[in-house]
Amino acid sequence: MTTETSATAAAKPLDGRVAVITGASSGIGEASAEHLASLGAKVAVLARRADRLDELVARIAKNGGTAVAIAVDVTDAAAVRAAADRVEAELGGADLLFNNAGVMLPAPVEELRADQWQRQIDLNVSGLMNVIGAFTPQLVRSAGERGVADLINTSSSAAQNLYPTFAVYAATKAFVSHLSKHLRVELGPKRVRVSAIEPGIVGTELQEHVTDVGARAWLEGSKETIDWLVPDDIAQTVGFIASLPLRVNLPQVFIMPTAQPS
Repeated sequence: MTTETSATAAAKPLDGRVAVITGASSGIGEASAEHLASLGAKVAVLARRADRLDELVARIAKNGGTAVAIAVDVTDAAAVRAAADRVEAELGGADLLFNNAGVMLPAPVEELRADQWQRQIDLNVSGLMNVIGAFTPQLVRSAGERGVADLINTSSSAAQNLYPTFAVYAATKAFVSHLSKHLRVELGPKRVRVSAIEPGIVGTELQEHVTDVGARAWLEGSKETIDWLVPDDIAQTVGFIASLPLRVNLPQVFIMPTAQPS
Protein backbone atom coordinates (compact mmCIF):
# COMPACT_ATOMS: atom_id res chain seq x y z
CA MET A 1 0.00 0.00 0.00
CA THR A 2 1.40 3.40 -1.00
CA THR A 3 1.63 6.34 1.38
CA GLU A 4 -1.11 8.11 -0.58
CA THR A 5 -3.39 5.08 -0.37
CA SER A 6 -2.72 4.73 3.35
CA ALA A 7 -3.59 8.39 3.90
CA THR A 8 -6.83 8.00 1.95
CA ALA A 9 -7.81 4.91 3.98
CA ALA A 10 -7.11 6.77 7.22
CA ALA A 11 -9.21 9.74 6.11
CA LYS A 12 -12.06 7.55 4.79
CA PRO A 13 -12.23 4.57 7.18
CA LEU A 14 -15.85 3.86 6.20
CA ASP A 15 -15.22 3.85 2.46
CA GLY A 16 -17.40 1.20 0.81
CA ARG A 17 -19.81 0.92 3.73
CA VAL A 18 -23.54 1.69 3.68
CA ALA A 19 -24.97 3.47 6.72
CA VAL A 20 -28.64 3.89 7.61
CA ILE A 21 -29.50 6.68 10.06
CA THR A 22 -32.97 7.14 11.55
CA GLY A 23 -34.11 10.42 13.07
CA ALA A 24 -31.85 12.06 10.50
CA SER A 25 -33.78 15.29 9.89
CA SER A 26 -32.21 17.11 12.85
CA GLY A 27 -29.88 16.90 15.83
CA ILE A 28 -27.80 13.80 16.43
CA GLY A 29 -29.09 11.96 13.37
CA GLU A 30 -28.41 14.85 11.01
CA ALA A 31 -24.90 15.43 12.39
CA SER A 32 -24.12 11.70 12.27
CA ALA A 33 -25.25 11.39 8.65
CA GLU A 34 -22.91 14.20 7.61
CA HIS A 35 -20.03 12.81 9.64
CA LEU A 36 -20.39 9.22 8.44
CA ALA A 37 -20.57 10.48 4.85
CA SER A 38 -17.37 12.47 5.43
CA LEU A 39 -15.72 9.20 6.54
CA GLY A 40 -16.62 7.61 3.23
CA ALA A 41 -19.90 5.82 3.92
CA LYS A 42 -22.86 5.97 1.57
CA VAL A 43 -25.74 7.05 3.79
CA ALA A 44 -29.49 6.49 3.73
CA VAL A 45 -31.18 9.13 5.88
CA LEU A 46 -34.60 8.28 7.32
CA ALA A 47 -37.09 10.60 9.03
CA ARG A 48 -40.58 11.99 8.53
CA ARG A 49 -39.65 15.48 7.25
CA ALA A 50 -38.84 15.04 3.57
CA ASP A 51 -37.82 18.66 3.06
CA ARG A 52 -35.21 18.49 5.81
CA LEU A 53 -33.87 15.22 4.42
CA ASP A 54 -33.57 16.69 0.93
CA GLU A 55 -31.55 19.61 2.32
CA LEU A 56 -29.30 17.18 4.18
CA VAL A 57 -28.72 15.04 1.08
CA ALA A 58 -27.86 18.17 -0.91
CA ARG A 59 -25.26 19.25 1.67
CA ILE A 60 -23.70 15.80 1.74
CA ALA A 61 -23.53 15.72 -2.07
CA LYS A 62 -21.99 19.21 -2.13
CA ASN A 63 -19.24 17.93 0.16
CA GLY A 64 -18.54 14.97 -2.11
CA GLY A 65 -20.60 12.33 -0.32
CA THR A 66 -23.40 10.00 -1.38
CA ALA A 67 -26.79 10.04 0.32
CA VAL A 68 -30.35 8.87 -0.27
CA ALA A 69 -33.35 10.42 1.49
CA ILE A 70 -36.22 8.16 2.54
CA ALA A 71 -39.18 9.86 4.20
CA VAL A 72 -40.63 7.36 6.66
CA ASP A 73 -42.32 7.18 10.06
CA VAL A 74 -40.50 4.43 11.94
CA THR A 75 -43.64 3.59 13.90
CA ASP A 76 -45.09 2.27 10.60
CA ALA A 77 -43.59 -1.23 10.32
CA ALA A 78 -44.64 -1.74 6.70
CA ALA A 79 -43.15 1.60 5.67
CA VAL A 80 -39.88 0.74 7.40
CA ARG A 81 -39.70 -2.60 5.57
CA ALA A 82 -40.26 -0.74 2.30
CA ALA A 83 -37.43 1.63 3.24
CA ALA A 84 -35.15 -1.34 3.87
CA ASP A 85 -36.04 -2.73 0.44
CA ARG A 86 -35.11 0.60 -1.11
CA VAL A 87 -31.75 0.68 0.68
CA GLU A 88 -31.12 -2.82 -0.62
CA ALA A 89 -32.02 -1.87 -4.18
CA GLU A 90 -30.25 1.49 -4.37
CA LEU A 91 -27.20 1.07 -2.13
CA GLY A 92 -26.71 -2.69 -1.90
CA GLY A 93 -27.85 -3.20 1.70
CA ALA A 94 -26.84 -1.73 5.05
CA ASP A 95 -23.79 -2.74 7.06
CA LEU A 96 -24.13 0.11 9.58
CA LEU A 97 -27.40 1.01 11.26
CA PHE A 98 -27.60 4.00 13.59
CA ASN A 99 -30.99 3.54 15.24
CA ASN A 100 -31.50 7.05 16.54
CA ALA A 101 -35.13 8.19 16.19
CA GLY A 102 -36.73 9.03 19.53
CA VAL A 103 -38.75 11.48 21.60
CA MET A 104 -38.54 12.75 25.20
CA LEU A 105 -41.72 13.88 26.96
CA PRO A 106 -41.18 14.10 30.73
CA ALA A 107 -44.11 14.83 33.04
CA PRO A 108 -45.15 13.85 36.57
CA VAL A 109 -46.84 10.46 36.47
CA GLU A 110 -49.77 11.84 38.49
CA GLU A 111 -50.73 14.02 35.52
CA LEU A 112 -51.72 10.81 33.72
CA ARG A 113 -50.40 11.96 30.33
CA ALA A 114 -51.22 8.63 28.73
CA ASP A 115 -50.95 10.18 25.27
CA GLN A 116 -47.34 11.14 25.91
CA TRP A 117 -46.56 7.78 27.53
CA GLN A 118 -47.82 6.00 24.43
CA ARG A 119 -45.99 8.29 22.01
CA GLN A 120 -42.69 7.58 23.75
CA ILE A 121 -43.32 3.83 23.79
CA ASP A 122 -44.42 3.83 20.15
CA LEU A 123 -41.34 5.65 18.91
CA ASN A 124 -38.59 4.76 21.38
CA VAL A 125 -39.50 1.07 21.70
CA SER A 126 -41.80 -0.07 18.87
CA GLY A 127 -40.18 2.19 16.27
CA LEU A 128 -36.73 1.00 17.30
CA MET A 129 -37.85 -2.61 16.95
CA ASN A 130 -39.41 -1.96 13.55
CA VAL A 131 -36.06 -0.69 12.28
CA ILE A 132 -34.10 -3.54 13.85
CA GLY A 133 -36.49 -6.07 12.35
CA ALA A 134 -36.28 -4.55 8.89
CA PHE A 135 -32.51 -4.11 8.69
CA THR A 136 -31.03 -6.96 10.74
CA PRO A 137 -31.09 -9.39 7.76
CA GLN A 138 -29.02 -6.89 5.78
CA LEU A 139 -26.58 -6.43 8.65
CA VAL A 140 -26.10 -10.17 9.10
CA ARG A 141 -25.57 -10.72 5.39
CA SER A 142 -23.14 -7.79 5.14
CA ALA A 143 -21.20 -9.05 8.14
CA GLY A 144 -20.84 -12.43 6.45
CA GLU A 145 -19.55 -10.79 3.29
CA ARG A 146 -17.37 -8.00 4.77
CA GLY A 147 -16.43 -9.50 8.11
CA VAL A 148 -18.29 -6.94 10.21
CA ALA A 149 -21.45 -4.85 10.51
CA ASP A 150 -22.59 -2.37 13.14
CA LEU A 151 -25.89 -1.84 14.95
CA ILE A 152 -25.70 1.29 17.09
CA ASN A 153 -28.73 2.27 19.20
CA THR A 154 -29.29 5.65 20.83
CA SER A 155 -30.17 5.18 24.48
CA SER A 156 -29.68 7.79 27.23
CA SER A 157 -28.01 8.39 30.56
CA ALA A 158 -31.58 8.11 31.83
CA ALA A 159 -31.30 4.36 31.26
CA GLN A 160 -28.98 4.28 34.28
CA ASN A 161 -29.67 7.43 36.28
CA LEU A 162 -32.78 8.74 38.03
CA TYR A 163 -34.44 11.96 36.86
CA PRO A 164 -37.74 13.01 38.49
CA THR A 165 -40.69 13.18 36.02
CA PHE A 166 -38.68 11.33 33.33
CA ALA A 167 -39.91 7.87 34.38
CA VAL A 168 -41.52 6.72 31.11
CA TYR A 169 -38.78 8.16 28.91
CA ALA A 170 -36.13 6.59 31.15
CA ALA A 171 -37.91 3.24 31.03
CA THR A 172 -37.97 3.27 27.23
CA LYS A 173 -34.25 3.99 27.17
CA ALA A 174 -33.55 1.25 29.73
CA PHE A 175 -35.29 -1.05 27.25
CA VAL A 176 -32.91 0.13 24.51
CA SER A 177 -29.80 -0.45 26.62
CA HIS A 178 -30.86 -3.87 27.89
CA LEU A 179 -32.04 -4.95 24.45
CA SER A 180 -28.67 -3.95 23.00
CA LYS A 181 -26.83 -6.17 25.48
CA HIS A 182 -28.96 -9.15 24.53
CA LEU A 183 -28.67 -8.48 20.79
CA ARG A 184 -24.91 -8.35 21.14
CA VAL A 185 -24.94 -11.89 22.56
CA GLU A 186 -27.16 -13.03 19.70
CA LEU A 187 -25.55 -11.17 16.81
CA GLY A 188 -21.93 -10.86 17.94
CA PRO A 189 -21.05 -14.42 16.87
CA LYS A 190 -22.37 -13.44 13.42
CA ARG A 191 -19.91 -10.50 13.40
CA VAL A 192 -22.54 -7.84 13.93
CA ARG A 193 -21.22 -5.44 16.58
CA VAL A 194 -23.96 -4.01 18.79
CA SER A 195 -23.48 -0.79 20.74
CA ALA A 196 -25.72 1.39 22.90
CA ILE A 197 -24.82 5.06 23.19
CA GLU A 198 -26.05 6.65 26.44
CA PRO A 199 -25.65 10.44 26.30
CA GLY A 200 -26.39 12.95 29.00
CA ILE A 201 -27.95 16.27 27.99
CA VAL A 202 -27.45 17.03 24.28
CA GLY A 203 -28.75 20.27 22.81
CA THR A 204 -31.23 19.12 20.11
CA GLU A 205 -34.89 19.52 19.17
CA LEU A 206 -35.65 16.92 21.85
CA GLN A 207 -35.96 19.64 24.46
CA GLU A 208 -38.34 21.65 22.25
CA HIS A 209 -40.93 18.86 22.43
CA VAL A 210 -41.10 18.99 26.24
CA THR A 211 -44.44 20.41 27.38
CA ASP A 212 -44.14 19.99 31.16
CA VAL A 213 -43.36 23.35 32.77
CA GLY A 214 -41.26 21.88 35.58
CA ALA A 215 -39.12 19.77 33.26
CA ARG A 216 -38.60 22.69 30.88
CA ALA A 217 -37.50 24.89 33.80
CA TRP A 218 -35.08 22.21 35.03
CA LEU A 219 -33.55 21.80 31.59
CA GLU A 220 -33.25 25.54 31.04
CA GLY A 221 -31.73 26.06 34.50
CA SER A 222 -29.13 23.38 33.87
CA LYS A 223 -27.57 25.57 31.19
CA GLU A 224 -26.28 27.86 33.93
CA THR A 225 -23.94 25.19 35.29
CA ILE A 226 -23.58 22.64 32.48
CA ASP A 227 -22.06 23.06 29.04
CA TRP A 228 -24.41 20.74 27.16
CA LEU A 229 -23.15 18.25 24.63
CA VAL A 230 -23.76 19.11 20.98
CA PRO A 231 -24.93 16.70 18.23
CA ASP A 232 -21.48 16.54 16.66
CA ASP A 233 -20.07 15.11 19.91
CA ILE A 234 -22.32 12.08 19.44
CA ALA A 235 -21.70 11.93 15.68
CA GLN A 236 -17.95 11.74 16.30
CA THR A 237 -18.56 8.89 18.75
CA VAL A 238 -20.67 6.97 16.23
CA GLY A 239 -17.93 7.38 13.62
CA PHE A 240 -15.31 6.21 16.10
CA ILE A 241 -17.28 3.07 17.02
CA ALA A 242 -17.82 2.15 13.37
CA SER A 243 -14.18 2.82 12.44
CA LEU A 244 -12.64 0.53 15.06
CA PRO A 245 -10.77 -2.62 13.98
CA LEU A 246 -13.15 -5.44 13.18
CA ARG A 247 -12.17 -7.34 16.34
CA VAL A 248 -13.23 -4.44 18.62
CA ASN A 249 -16.76 -3.83 19.91
CA LEU A 250 -17.80 -1.12 22.39
CA PRO A 251 -21.10 -2.49 23.75
CA GLN A 252 -21.96 0.50 25.91
CA VAL A 253 -20.73 4.09 25.63
CA PHE A 254 -21.76 6.49 28.42
CA ILE A 255 -21.22 10.10 27.28
CA MET A 256 -21.76 12.95 29.71
CA PRO A 257 -21.21 16.71 29.73
CA THR A 258 -18.20 17.29 31.96
CA ALA A 259 -20.20 19.25 34.54
CA GLN A 260 -23.34 17.06 34.55
CA PRO A 261 -23.10 15.02 37.76
CA SER A 262 -25.61 12.31 36.80
